[in-house]
Amino acid sequence: QVQLVESGGGLVQPGGSLRLSCAASGFAFPFYAMSWYRQAPGKERELVAAITSASGSTHYADSVKGRFTISRDNAKNRVYLQMNSLKPEDTAVYYCNAVYVATGGEYDYWGQGTQVTVSS
Repeated sequence: QVQLVESGGGLVQPGGSLRLSCAASGFAFPFYAMSWYRQAPGKERELVAAITSASGSTHYADSVKGRFTISRDNAKNRVYLQMNSLKPEDTAVYYCNAVYVATGGEYDYWGQGTQVTVSS
């Protein structure tokens, strides 16, 4: 059974930090590209950060560059999102995503999300 379980969300003051964690199981984690998305109320889900399976190359949305860092631990089947200098506009539900593109199709899994609220 495929599972992606996010944790680490919560309420934090502006300028604060949080570290999100996503625990993966039920699939070959090292071969999957992993991403964090977020969705704020009334807005579409957007890509926040991504990390490839092989080289570990990373990509960030312009809005989080220099503040957020995505990383992965293939031995523990986990992906992380370190979020620093948080702003109220970072408030959203954050989702973990796993993608593997094969010859016959694409495998795409989502977690249930974790709420991040940035407020004083």
